[in-house]
Parts: sequence; structure tokens; C-alpha cells
Amino acid sequence: MKRLAVLISGRGSNLQALLDAAAAGRLRGEIALVLSNVATAPGLERARLAAGVAVATCESAGRSRQDHERAVQEQLRQQRIDVICLAGYMRVLSPGFLVEFGGPVLNVHPSLLPAFRGRDAQRQAWDHGVKVTGATVHLVDAELDGGPILLQEAVPVLDSDSPEDLAARILGAEHRLYPAAVNLVLGGYRVSGRRVLVTN
Repeated sequence: MKRLAVLISGRGSNLQALLDAAAAGRLRGEIALVLSNVATAPGLERARLAAGVAVATCESAGRSRQDHERAVQEQLRQQRIDVICLAGYMRVLSPGFLVEFGGPVLNVHPSLLPAFRGRDAQRQAWDHGVKVTGATVHLVDAELDGGPILLQEAVPVLDSDSPEDLAARILGAEHRLYPAAVNLVLGGYRVSGRRVLVTN
């Protein structure tokens, strides 16, 4: 069974969705490590409550990007990690990190990429006045929020929505998508151009 690491910086609600899927036998891999760059991240407590999941902190504050990424890679090697899932990890991984790791790195983003990349994507969509936005799980590459798309789910923008209302509904879509996208990757895929094709 493939071993997964979930990288977080905050509350870890998408981490919880993955942990719940694993506990229910709906995840093809094993969550072997939860790592945060913030020692006080609330999501770490979620991981401590999950049986068999190692927890680690590699603080990023006050150290160079190179030093921080070296520490993260060491944790990944120790736990023999095959796949990384970013879940609110507020760090951009360097191209060198991605090459050294060598395995798939997944990220979940609160928009229908390629629209509304970067931070505050939900508010960007609300401010722009779009009628539909959503959530995307994609493979991570050197381009911010630019890697090949694994799965997407559309979320309508209602006239009555506040940015907070919209963000909450998008989060629900993220929780549904992320375990399914992990299973897609673990089941077998290939990338043709920018298209992700299932091979199982």
C-alpha cells in the first residue's frame, strides 16, 4: 500500500476528510505522516488523534527555504513516503524539491482552475461576479496552481452568498474531491500534455 504524507499549515479540514476516508476504508493508500511548517497548527491535533499516523513539525519561520525543504525531505525519507498531499500548506514548493521527491504531489485549490489562482480564490470569484466557481485537485509542478488537473467540482455562486457562504460550500466540494483524486492517482494514471488520463 502506498504511503501518503499530508502537509498542512493550519486547521487541516482537508486533512480530516482524508483521515475520515482512510478510517472508512475508502482510501487506497495509508496516511503515514502529517507534517506542518507551523508548530501550533490546529491540524496537528487531528493527526495525533488518528491511530498510526506519525506527526512532524518542520518550522519554516526564521530559516531559509533550502534549509526548510531539506528538513521536510528528511522526514519524507524516514517515513518512506510515496505521495504528498498538500492541504492548506502555505508554502510554494521549489522545483528542486519536486524533482528530489520524485513522486506525485497533489494540491486542492478553491476555484475551477485555471481561474482565480493564488490566495483568496473564493473572494476573487465573488468579487468578479462569476455565476459558477468550484474546487480543483491538481498535480503540483513548478507553476503556481498550474499543474495538470485531476478532478474538479463546480459550485454555483448564489445571489444571496457572502464570500464566507461561498467559501463554506467550496470547502464541502474540496472534502469530496480530495479522497477521490488520491484514489485516482494511486489507481494508476498518466499525463498526456496537460491531460490526466486514468490507466487502471
